[in-house]
Parts: sequence; structure tokens; C-alpha cells
Amino acid sequence: MGRPQNPHPPRSFFPFGNPFRMKSPKGSHMSPQLLVVLQAFEATLAERLRKLMPKSKDEILSLSWMTLAMKSLCETHNEIGTLITDLELPVSEWDDKWIDVYLDISVKLLDICNAFSSEFSRLNQGNLPLKCALPNLDSASSKLSIRACSFLDEWTQHVHSRNPRIEKCSTILDNLVGSLDLPKVKNSAKGKVLMQALYGVKVETVFVCSVFAAAFSGSSKKLLDLNVDDMYSWAPAYRSLQNLVNEEVRVRFSSGKFTVLNELEAVDAFVKELYPTIQGGVDTVDTELLRKTVEELGRAAEKLSQGLDDLAKGVDGFFQAVLTSRDALLSSVRFNITVNDGVPGFHIDQKVVH
Repeated sequence: MGRPQNPHPPRSFFPFGNPFRMKSPKGSHMSPQLLVVLQAFEATLAERLRKLMPKSKDEILSLSWMTLAMKSLCETHNEIGTLITDLELPVSEWDDKWIDVYLDISVKLLDICNAFSSEFSRLNQGNLPLKCALPNLDSASSKLSIRACSFLDEWTQHVHSRNPRIEKCSTILDNLVGSLDLPKVKNSAKGKVLMQALYGVKVETVFVCSVFAAAFSGSSKKLLDLNVDDMYSWAPAYRSLQNLVNEEVRVRFSSGKFTVLNELEAVDAFVKELYPTIQGGVDTVDTELLRKTVEELGRAAEKLSQGLDDLAKGVDGFFQAVLTSRDALLSSVRFNITVNDGVPGFHIDQKVVH
């Protein structure tokens, strides 16, 4: 199912026009050595994409699968950083415009990481009412059962709310889609290798981040369907992964679920089961059934909390990988750069000297 076409395509964040064109620079025929480097990079990317293929649809949007996806992104971005360093592109072969574009894209990715991290914090805050509710649910006191209902109400309202920072991810991702094509580079075979490798990095990044944004926003409209040409050896693996994951996410949302996150849905199901049971008082409740359900809720809440913590660490790793690849590019360029106040990690008139 394709993404509905917008008659007004998203505005690119490139003020000088999109510098990316699917054109091979003249005089940039790859040597056998460079071809081997590129093929090795693309083969590794294809293998990573294959490893992300869930064994069953039930694994899709489990926090463990999402953590694996983020780990894959970290590895890919770390590898592109290594590739930038290994290629040892001379300063004369870098184009200032697409250097700026790359740095701008990396800032967008850091913004997405911060948005995801804020969502993990928000969801973890929702665990606090659950932790308060659980001891009260174990009691036979009607007064305590009323308190438990209050805590469950608080949890429900909290997790059903939306994070405005996640909503902004869609705009950022649309802009990144506008930068997917390969840039036109000067007469440089090494530059061509780098641009083709970067294309694969950006495709995997946009895919994973769009799935995350859809899951956290509660809307399949955030999903992106990318068409990748067969000229890339990793294209079949990517299409299989994208088709399976996006289709399953859309199916889940079409069923009216407020969340497609497996662990969060499990907790929500137990809360919905418990609430009407204890709302009428605990005197007529099957105490053994209540105890069992409360234990299951406790385990589900712990699994959610642990899964969010693991995923948060994965996003932190991705954040660092993006910063590292930025440093690798700047180290290779070896030039003085002046950047705006708003770019993380830099200051006006900062000089990069190596």
C-alpha cells in the first residue's frame, strides 16, 4: 500500500535547491579496489536488513525488535563513519554544498533521537501510577481498591495522550526523503563510492525512524514507503522488510488499537481487565483470579519498563553514532567551518583543525 500522494511535495530544507542527482560524475570510473569496498559495504547492509526480518508478525513492533532495529542503524552509521575515514578524500574533492547538506541531515537525525528519547521518558512516567496501583490491588480493602482505580485511571489517561515532539518527526522525515537521491559530485570515484553508500544509510534510517514515529504517534500516516532501484544489491532485502513491517503496522492501526507497541498493548489489556473488576469493590471478587491478574500486570509492566530502557540505550547509541560520523567527515575535510548557534556540539567560528 503506497503512501497517499501529496499534490504539494514537502519543501526541502535545501535553500539552494536539491543538489542530489542520480548522475555519475565524468571521469570517475571506479577502480577494482574501490568497487570491492562499495560491494562489501552494500553486502553488509543487505545482511543487516535481512536480520531485521521478523520471524513472525508478532515480533513486529516488539520493543526487542525495535531495539534490534536501532542497533542495526548504529552499526550502519558507524560503518559509514569508518568508510569516510578510509576513503581519505582530498579536500579538493569535497563540495561545500553537500558537506553542509550532510551536516544538516545529521542535525535532523539528532532532533529525531531527542524526540524518541522524550517519548521513552513519557512512557516510563506512566509506569509510576502502575507501581502505586499494584500494592493496593493486592488488598481486600474497598478503600484501597478505590485508590487503585484512581491510579489506573491516571495511567490510562497518560499513555493515551500524545507527545507533540513525535508529531514533528513526520516533517523531518519528509525532508529527509527529499534528500535521498545521490548528490552530483566532482570528478571523484571515491566521492561516488561515498554517495552510493550514503544512499543506503539514508534509506535504512528513514525506514526505521518512520516506523518508530508511526508507533509512537498512533498513526500509520507516519509510515513511508520508499522505492529503491534494483541497481542496489540490498534492494530486495529492503523491499521485503519494508513491505512486511509497514503492512502489519497498518493492519494493526486499522483495527482501532490506540497503540501498536506489543508490550504497551499487553499492559493496557490487563488494566482494562482489572478496572471493571475492582471498580465495583473487592468483596465479590474472586481473590485468586484477582491475584493472578495483578501478578500478570506486574510482570507486563516490568517487561515494558525494561524494554523501554533497552530501547532508550539503543537510541543513545544511534545519537553517538551520528555525532561520530559527523566528526569523521569533518576530520577528512580538514577545513575551517563556521556554523550557526543552533547546531549541537559546535560554536560560532569554531575551527576544525587536525
